[in-house]
Amino acid sequence: MKILVRFLIAIVLSLMVLGAVLVFTASSTYSEVRFDNIYFLFKAHIGKMVAAIFIGIVASIIPYQYYNKYSKKVILGVILLLILTLLFAPKVKGAARWINLGLFRFQPSEFAKLVLFMHLAGMIERKGKLIEDFKNGFSYTLVWIFSIAGLVVLQPNLSTAMIIVVTSFTLLYIGGSKFKHIASTLGLSLVTGFGLMMLFSHSRQRIFGFVESIKGNSEPNIQVLQAKIGLGSGGLFGVGVGASRQSDLFLPESYGDFIFSILGEQFGFLGTVFVLSLYFALFVIGIRIAKKSDSEFGQLLAFAISFNIIISAFINAAVVTGLMPTTGITLPFISFGGTSIILFSISIGILINIANQGNKKKHVRISAID
Repeated sequence: MKILVRFLIAIVLSLMVLGAVLVFTASSTYSEVRFDNIYFLFKAHIGKMVAAIFIGIVASIIPYQYYNKYSKKVILGVILLLILTLLFAPKVKGAARWINLGLFRFQPSEFAKLVLFMHLAGMIERKGKLIEDFKNGFSYTLVWIFSIAGLVVLQPNLSTAMIIVVTSFTLLYIGGSKFKHIASTLGLSLVTGFGLMMLFSHSRQRIFGFVESIKGNSEPNIQVLQAKIGLGSGGLFGVGVGASRQSDLFLPESYGDFIFSILGEQFGFLGTVFVLSLYFALFVIGIRIAKKSDSEFGQLLAFAISFNIIISAFINAAVVTGLMPTTGITLPFISFGGTSIILFSISIGILINIANQGNKKKHVRISAID
């Protein structure tokens, strides 16, 4: 297990260092124009990165069993926090998602994802074989999934709600729930989710723009257009570090949600493939840690954490390349942002703790992924 942990730490730190380089090169022009200091956003990102590493170390020390013990109390607190966010958080770009903590803005929905996965893992373990029964097991998990996802949708934050639902149902399947229960509920959820997307003007415009792009009539929006230009100009090997043109105010949010384009422009197609391979390696290591855990809760939580990281990474890449409608999903450990990098670091810390306590004595229902 020690070698898995070492590889895990090495990959995460490599992604963070790469992220720091990309954030600096992608934000320097904007920082100079907006704040008269090319290092302004870079310094803010470094501060958040250092805080994330420290908090991740703390999370790696706390026994992961505590999350199972207190998950119900914490998730009730998270639901209250999401309600308060809806009621009192100021709207930014039409969405009430952030709470201003002074030094940085905190996004409760990111925290809610992790807490929900903890609670679901604990519920699956406690329910045992009852999780196969819709009425006496499976239905109880739906209350928590749709409570969290519903409040996140109302912010509105449809992309995060989508990840919450998909990851939660995948976790239920790995935990032993019947496929017919998952398929029917997920199908209804997708229909409902699509209907909700049509209610919000910004998501409706993104979907219509995406459909038009599939027809070949246009690009979904200016961000995707400029992102594709950046990716295309990078070619096979890239234009080199610091030689990006798209970061000179051509690509909006180049240091945030669309930083994958800057990665492709500077490091080329080979660079993007390598980074995506690192995320896949993280997922494989997470699965190995899960299988070696000595408790079902540890196995399920390790799987949920690993799946959340890889699905976030590949959704971000899919959005930037125009394969999905534009969302607000960040590139884990690389994109500029406080809540994202901190929560992903906490997730890695928990994964390390599970690995440090794991052994090969007991393999339970997660072996279904073999």
